[in-house]
Amino acid sequence: MPWKDGSVSLEYRWVGSAAPGLPVVVFLHEGLGSISMWRDFPQRFCEAHGLRGLVFSRYGYGQSTPRPREAHLPVTYLHEQAWEALPALLQALGVARPWLFGHSDGGSIALLYAARFPDKVSGIVVMAPHIFVEDITIAGIRAAREAFLQTDLKSRLARHHRDAESVFWGWNEAWLEPAFRDWNIEREVAQIRCPVLAIQGEGDEYGTLEQIYGIGRLAQQARALPIAHCGHSPQRDQPAAVSRAAGEFIKAYLPCR
Repeated sequence: MPWKDGSVSLEYRWVGSAAPGLPVVVFLHEGLGSISMWRDFPQRFCEAHGLRGLVFSRYGYGQSTPRPREAHLPVTYLHEQAWEALPALLQALGVARPWLFGHSDGGSIALLYAARFPDKVSGIVVMAPHIFVEDITIAGIRAAREAFLQTDLKSRLARHHRDAESVFWGWNEAWLEPAFRDWNIEREVAQIRCPVLAIQGEGDEYGTLEQIYGIGRLAQQARALPIAHCGHSPQRDQPAAVSRAAGEFIKAYLPCR
């Protein structure tokens, strides 16, 4: 189902169901993600825990309006998504005080939203979020660039996006910009007041566990959860462990019924 804002159309999907009065869980995808790249995790998660979820593809991703290939993403693109695009979508769909469930770029967006809008979020779950740039992050993004040029990564992404070239190069070139090495949202994370569960695989190829431990130190109600035998996508590598931990965390803060 599309949502239109001027010339931009976003695909979105409702999953699961919940008792009246419970907040919606909004799923925020990774830097190369989309609705379809979540696979069935949002549906299964919401059904398992009696929640309603909203899954959508950001502008330029999935079946949403593609971003022009010459339109480079600025260093501030995650801030713009958190502080402008996401609030506009939530308002248009009538979603109030959601739980945000973000992966990678989506995790950083969730953190930035919670910092800027403390009264408009119930809590957040973030998986493999970035709060600063590490050498391992840049190395992983450079490796992805080679994979896109030399392997079938381009064709695999094309199954999930209307314009895989635009998606990949927008993300890849933004993170490899020299100015991006100074990207850091630790100051914003320190302003978060809502509950935060920060999950990361111990084998994450894009960041060290200092990302989630940093969140644990900075945010008032944060819990850091490393997961063994897991890489950058916990929802794919360890879906049962993620669902159990995130479900228990969210339900601990739900209003009594």
